[in-house]
This record gives sequence, structure tokens and C-alpha cells, in this order.
Amino acid sequence: MPFLDKLLKEKPRTPAEVVSKLTGAIEALSAARRDEKASEKANESLAKYLGCAKLLLFGDDEHEATKENAVALAQEASRTDLLSLIVKNLDVMEFESRKDAAQIFGALVRIKENDERGPGATYVLAHPEIPTLLFNGYNDPVIALNCGAMLRDCLRDDQIARKVLDGPVFLKFFEKVEVANFEIASDAFSTFKDLLTRHKSVVAAYLQDHYQEFFQAYLQLLRSNNYVVRRQSLKLLGELLLDRSNVKVMLKFVSDVQHLMTMMVLLKDQSRSIQFEAFHVFKVFVANPNKPQPIIDILANNREKLLKYLEDFHTEKEEDEQFKEEKAVIIKTISLLGTPAQPPTPAPAPAEGVPADSTA
Repeated sequence: MPFLDKLLKEKPRTPAEVVSKLTGAIEALSAARRDEKASEKANESLAKYLGCAKLLLFGDDEHEATKENAVALAQEASRTDLLSLIVKNLDVMEFESRKDAAQIFGALVRIKENDERGPGATYVLAHPEIPTLLFNGYNDPVIALNCGAMLRDCLRDDQIARKVLDGPVFLKFFEKVEVANFEIASDAFSTFKDLLTRHKSVVAAYLQDHYQEFFQAYLQLLRSNNYVVRRQSLKLLGELLLDRSNVKVMLKFVSDVQHLMTMMVLLKDQSRSIQFEAFHVFKVFVANPNKPQPIIDILANNREKLLKYLEDFHTEKEEDEQFKEEKAVIIKTISLLGTPAQPPTPAPAPAEGVPADSTA
């Protein structure tokens, strides 16, 4: 008899029964944290009931999953605090159970009813400590990647994303993407990027309301000593500025002299990949038809150096017609800039004994 058939005959099969048993198993595991024998028994029980939940949610080759069962499981999970229990006890679960629990959590949060917010997402929205706990999971290498995946599942909902953006956790992402552990830093950046690109209107409103603090922190990423952080941050910045939802933010960003100077430094970075990503942000400064005079002055003062540099800039990519055309436009625009206005030369002081000319 296949294992899952045996499991179904021996264990509860309705969504309500599965959630009840699963909740009990997690509570037992939590209570047995310091009791090795009790923890072993609780982990065995947990693995069985996680298997039941996975079968209801995903089915297998012989058992087809139904939306009705999935929705019922999500409803029961929301009524019994199962989602909170999973998050709070992820660290004491065994490796395979932890993977299964994260997968089940994600499915329960994603499930929708008639294209409306489902019970799982509604539960997380009413318990804002859940995204915070998942973010804090990045501090524990054992559960960091599980927590990252679960947090990204939560952020699929626009209202949860809005709460995270407006809450105390978001600005801490700027630290997490630079931690020493490469896997954790990369996962944190994936979550950071998801949060800034998935819900465009929500993000546009956030960037307008928190422009100063956001870009003050973001510029530090562009100056990071970590090559991967600089490259990923530059690429994401280009995506944000060129998104139509962020037009107001883009115009403000490219009117700032310090931002232009940062891009000009990155254009000459030792890494050709970073040079290339910097070009896609630099071109927005040049192409802006309403450049403030200080921006024009910097471009004009550096015109000859910029033209010489851009002439040989990534010539190996000129088979890319779009890049070739953009580069030609930028070169032409810079070449047509007039020299910056010079301050008037003060009139020489009159010689001793000679009265100044007072004629109009």
C-alpha cells in the first residue's frame, strides 16, 4: 500500500481535522523544546500531519487536489492561528518538516477566493507581527531562507506590502542585503526587490512620501564595497526610475547634482557590468528635457571627457541596436550642450585719485 494511502486511512482527512492535528503537533513540539525524547516524538507527529496538509493542498499522482479543500484548509488555518504557530516554531522543526511547513504556509497565504483576498492573506494582514518575525528570521542562518520565501509569499498581497513599507522593518533591508553570508544577503535582496517592484502604485506612493530617507539609504548601497550589492542596486534603481509609475520620483532624482556625480563615478567603475548598469541611469539625467542649470553645468564642464569616454564605451555591445541608439542619442545631446554661463568679471577698481564713473 502506498505511504500516502496508508496515511489517509490512518490520519484525519478533512481540512478541519488536518488543521486541528497539525496545530496540536506544533504546540506539542513547542512545549518539548528542551526535552529531546518528547521533541523526537512531536517531530514525527508533525511530519505526518504536514504530509496530510500537503496532500490536500497539492495532491499527488493518485490524489487530485481541489480548490474547495485548499480554501477550507486556509479558512481553518486562519481560525486556529496555524500560520502564527508555523512562523514562531520554524526554528525547532527538523529540516524536511521546516521545508514542508514553509511550503504549506506560502500556499495558505496565496490561496484566494473568487479573485479576492483569501483567508490566509487576511489573517497576515490582521497580524502585522508575522512579516516582522519572518524578516527577523534572516538573523538565524538555519531558517533564514525559509523565512525569506514565506515573507515573499506574504508580500504578494498589496496591502501587506503597504504595511511593510510603512513599518519599521523596511529600512532595515538596507543592512540585510549587505550581511556577510552571501546566500542570506542574496535572498534578502530578492525580497527587497519584490517589495519595490511588485505593487507599482503602492511603491510609487511610498517613494514620493519617503523620498529623502529612502534615497539617502539607497545611495549607500551604490557606494558599497561589495560588488554584487553595487551591481544589483544599480540595476534595480534603473528599473525603478524608468517605470512609468515613478515619473515624479524620477524627475526629482535626476534633478539632483549629487546623484549625477554618483553616476559619473560609477560609469568609470572597474567592473564593466557596473559601468553598463550606471549608463542606464546616467542616460536619464542627460535625456531629461528639463534639466536644471546645475545639471547642465556639470555635463557641459565635463563634455569633452564624457564624449571621449562614451565614444569607446562598451563597443562590444553595439550589436544591441537599442543600446547603440541610446548611446548615440546621449553623445549627441552632450555634444550640443552650451558652455555653462560664466559669472560676470568684476570691474577693476579705479586708480588712486581717479573718481569712479557714475554715468548711467
